[in-house]
Amino acid sequence: MGRTYSVSRAVVTGAARGIGAAIAGRLASDGFSVAVLDIDGDGATERASQLAVETGARVVGIACDVSDRADVARTFDEAAEALGGIDTVITNAGIARDAFLHKTTDEQWDQVIGVQLTGTFACLRAAAPHLRGDGPGRVVCISSISAAMGNMGQANYTAAKGGIVSLAKTAAREFARAGTTVNVIRPGFVDTDMTRGMPEDAREGLIKSIPLGRAGVPDDIGGVVAFLCSDDAAYMTGAVLDVNGGAYM
Repeated sequence: MGRTYSVSRAVVTGAARGIGAAIAGRLASDGFSVAVLDIDGDGATERASQLAVETGARVVGIACDVSDRADVARTFDEAAEALGGIDTVITNAGIARDAFLHKTTDEQWDQVIGVQLTGTFACLRAAAPHLRGDGPGRVVCISSISAAMGNMGQANYTAAKGGIVSLAKTAAREFARAGTTVNVIRPGFVDTDMTRGMPEDAREGLIKSIPLGRAGVPDDIGGVVAFLCSDDAAYMTGAVLDVNGGAYM
């Protein structure tokens, strides 16, 4: 028997490329209507068009700056109109502005917190009226292994990703009354455009430290998102799933 879903209309942020694009692709392949959101509006539209052709699903691309709360509210209304409602939200958008803590500028701090933590809050707040309606809902927030371990040169990033976990747990309690689950995935090292910018020796050393002996790929995260959105995970909420090849146990 295949995986079953009681939800079918998903918004995915940061979905023009990388992990978000893989999540949007997996959900569209599984029969969801999907709104692909990204600050790169052209990239969002391109990914949406590609998925619509490949899957036959209803997929729309919408430009959205998740650090702009008014833009998030507008975008979620637009997505709900395009999809006929929203019952699934994947908050994935993120950026990195790395520096040692004592060298981190106010701008670097504010940018990362604004996109990842405030952006997640803005998305959950905008989605709440839709997720508290009739029928179940699903929310999956993408955090990071760094929220559990810390990471040199990423005080802003780790603080934001840790805050996402706490925010999601509160949302899980509040949304549960409407039958909506809220869970978190903490990916480890995943092969994306962002991580390919690392020096090669650092990258190789990091991969060697992973017990499964390889970097993750975006589809590794997409598959776990699909599980959390499915009826198989209907009794899971407030959970944090580490998807990292054993790098953190």
